[in-house]
Amino acid sequence: MYEKDGEKYFVVDSHVHYWDGRPENTKNRFGEGFTACFYDYHKNLSPEEYVWTQEKFGAYTEENMVTDLFQDGYVDKAIFQPTYLTDFYVNGFNTTERDGAVMENYPGKFITNGAWDPRDGEAGLKQLEELHARWNLKGVKLYTAEWRGESRGYKLSGPECVPYLQKCQDLGITNIHVHKGPTIYPLNKDAFDVSDIDYAASMFPKLNFIVEHVGLPRLEDFCWIATQEPNVYGGLAVAMPFIHTRPRYFAQIIGELLYWVGEDRLTFASDYAIWHPKWLIEKFVDFQIPEDMQSEYGVLTPDIKRKILGLNAAKLYDIEVPAELQLKDDSSATAPVGSSPAQVA
Repeated sequence: MYEKDGEKYFVVDSHVHYWDGRPENTKNRFGEGFTACFYDYHKNLSPEEYVWTQEKFGAYTEENMVTDLFQDGYVDKAIFQPTYLTDFYVNGFNTTERDGAVMENYPGKFITNGAWDPRDGEAGLKQLEELHARWNLKGVKLYTAEWRGESRGYKLSGPECVPYLQKCQDLGITNIHVHKGPTIYPLNKDAFDVSDIDYAASMFPKLNFIVEHVGLPRLEDFCWIATQEPNVYGGLAVAMPFIHTRPRYFAQIIGELLYWVGEDRLTFASDYAIWHPKWLIEKFVDFQIPEDMQSEYGVLTPDIKRKILGLNAAKLYDIEVPAELQLKDDSSATAPVGSSPAQVA
């Protein structure tokens, strides 16, 4: 929970990792490059006092994470988003199993999501069932640009994805997080294109599609899709740090999202350990859209910030929010899984 100027905010960090980027877990130059690319984002977009050494960045501990998130970072609940990348890392980069072990060590602090890849066929469907049985999944994280042998990615609009999306629906795994953001070396830019979200969201209206990184640098494409698909949400990882390095650019991003998508379908995310939630939350609560942009984008009220920082994700994941941290009048909030019409600007 974060409190500032008499306003209290329930915080759900909806995108965190516990990765293993140590050299001994790296298979090849692509794994080395992937970790290094993450580190460049960390180093270039963080305040100087929050920059780690590259060695710590690749091998931070459970204790580091718990302290940064819950003791120093104001987070009430954190959601693990796995990224396997088994072509690049011996034991995977950030797996459900690794995340789930941490969740069990710190009861009540974390939610563990799973993952799937349609190129795994029937065996992958069975593995998804096993992950769900083990971790009681409410969500999955998909990396459509992940390499598998000669394959350089897949699209959610492909027929091979239908059985997996149907399996999620059947199992009650309603939150489908999809990385649709900046290219990460050595993955291919086109494999992160947002256009396949349109098809998947239309065909599976009972699932929520949380587009991580709000499609950047394809923000306009994402906004047009999310406007017509009420079960499409925007995860603000990667967008948030621009509040520090380019605040007017961040104002444009959040302004466009509020105009097209609305305040009820945006979720806060630090992308830890790329960024520390403490400074992101503090700067976001202090942030206001500049006056000369307000005629087009409006203003950020405390209630809008409450929704983005935690209440929207809490609804998606059925997280109990203390009464004192809820909105006084929550009747205007959009329910998940598309139960109200899409916002049309």
